[in-house]
Amino acid sequence: MPAVTADTLTLPRLAAPVPGPVPGSAARPRPVRSVTAAPSGYEGEGFPVRRAFAGVPHSVLDPFIHMDQMGEVEYAPGEPKGTPWHPHRGFETVTYIIDGVFEHQDSAGGGGTITDGDTQWMTAGSGLLHIEKPPEHLVVSGGLFHGVQLWVNLPRAHKFHLPRYQDIRARQAALLASPDGGALLRVIAGELGGHAGPGVTFTPITLVHATLSPGARLEVPWEPGFNALAYVLAGQGDVGAERRPVRKGHLAVFGAGGGPLTLGAGTGQPQAEPNLEVLLLGGRPIREPVVHYGPFVMNTRAEILQAMEDYQAGRLGVVPAERVPHADGPVPGKE
Repeated sequence: MPAVTADTLTLPRLAAPVPGPVPGSAARPRPVRSVTAAPSGYEGEGFPVRRAFAGVPHSVLDPFIHMDQMGEVEYAPGEPKGTPWHPHRGFETVTYIIDGVFEHQDSAGGGGTITDGDTQWMTAGSGLLHIEKPPEHLVVSGGLFHGVQLWVNLPRAHKFHLPRYQDIRARQAALLASPDGGALLRVIAGELGGHAGPGVTFTPITLVHATLSPGARLEVPWEPGFNALAYVLAGQGDVGAERRPVRKGHLAVFGAGGGPLTLGAGTGQPQAEPNLEVLLLGGRPIREPVVHYGPFVMNTRAEILQAMEDYQAGRLGVVPAERVPHADGPVPGKE
């Protein structure tokens, strides 16, 4: 699981949580509300996924809608799969690649190739068509593929914003170390301990990939008005002051409060997963009605019906003839 690696001894250190109101005390860690296991399924043309948010009520996920862990899978030659062209409206997709390569192209001119540690942030807004697929050379050769796709809701005021595409390279993520150097944190969006990630968001959120060495413990200061989720990408450990056990495919939902999020990596890890890998995410709840139907996330059923009608009438865009640009080349229409 390469994503982005670094020597934690040379990185800026994450400050310890702010002390509590009583001298010598620390802010109480957020309690763990629930731990759920993600069921497995298939997406697109048949690539395996874990449905990270399955069974979790929207009220505690808000402003997030959906998240898939894609892979981790070792493809044989000819096996890599993607998605066909399909529409989106009313939300943003955030695709973070940990291992492997993925290509994106959309009808608004956005697109590119992302690989280890890169992120594609696509604001569908008023609507577009897009496709995600492995490059031809990966289809021919096969290889490892592992990533995450997160759906972030848009507030009513931005549901019909013009589509926007952000191409975030791995080297742009803000890198931090825990106070003792036992954990590496990659800030993709939002702010953590005064260090901001590169992702530009309509809804205030924080998105962090944390790697904890065996036996390491981590306290992460968290915005009091944000919800807080921890999804385990690999390894095993515990969450919360109560040390609830978690392992790969588990989602921990933290309760409300202004305290830090606490995590710990087990001293023994699976042979193929030497560290505890966790995606930390949270945001300011939008608290608006949500009607979700397939690739459309709107506020009312009438808006869903209109989205379907607009798609069928070709008003969400047409499939472009251009090929996906190279990762290091220009991205047409990129903001």
